[in-house]
Amino acid sequence: MELLRTVLSVPGNRENMLEKSKHIHADVILLDLEDSVPPEEKARARSIVKNWIPKIAGNGSKVYVRINPIEGGLAQDDLGSVIMRGIDGISQPKPSTGQDIRKVAEMLTRLEKERGLPEGHIRILPWIETSLGLINAYDIASSSPRINGVIFGANDLVLETGMIRSEEGYELLYPRTKIVIAARAAGVSAIDTPYNNFKDDKGLIRETNLARKLGFSGKFAIHPSQIDIVNRIFRPTEEEIAYAKKVVAAFEEARAKGFASASLDGKMIDIPIAQRALNVLLIDEAISSQEKRR
Repeated sequence: MELLRTVLSVPGNRENMLEKSKHIHADVILLDLEDSVPPEEKARARSIVKNWIPKIAGNGSKVYVRINPIEGGLAQDDLGSVIMRGIDGISQPKPSTGQDIRKVAEMLTRLEKERGLPEGHIRILPWIETSLGLINAYDIASSSPRINGVIFGANDLVLETGMIRSEEGYELLYPRTKIVIAARAAGVSAIDTPYNNFKDDKGLIRETNLARKLGFSGKFAIHPSQIDIVNRIFRPTEEEIAYAKKVVAAFEEARAKGFASASLDGKMIDIPIAQRALNVLLIDEAISSQEKRR
């Protein structure tokens, strides 16, 4: 199982921050060439990221690069620079339809072949952050076998639609729910939008708990201080693991007797509940395996 609990953004033109990222236990370190890099720094950031990919690779986190939007003319140069051994994936901002993803996937296939990389190795994490992208969320999420998840970008969506952000997040309930359902229908993970106030741990905890309840697999992070909190919330608790083991055992016992459901503590355990319990155990196993490799 591929873990996408935490995706930490690091500006591609900030070498001091890239150095620190080598010691951060995020599931994905995302070297950013897009929003966190000013236009006059794009070419320099591209060169810096190219040099840093091998330095960050192998430190226990997957290495992704967020390229610039496909329609802006910079994405081609971004890909040409960073596709190399050590990179695990790219993140594609602002796709409107699945066709935008397929254009990038075709470039990746060509570059992999040219550079001796296994075809299909490089994954794609698209952002759902525009009105049209939200409408076409399933088309985007299912557009390529390279996609392993989609990221919700609330900041751009709010800007485009005129929504007003609130602490409660009521205005984001519909896009969040639609993105989770679209992602799950496509068989990929959903990653929640960044929490902008990186000094507000209580707010981050509240919003991350909400994201988990809505079905997200993880959350995008903009500061290293957010990583431990998000990783902890998206890891099953000891109580959840213990109960999941009881559910799986009860269900397997019932199936051995020819039944399609079981009873546990006065509650019915059917196939979906048993599968959910099994998923909890698989997530915990994947996290434990990851920790052993670090």
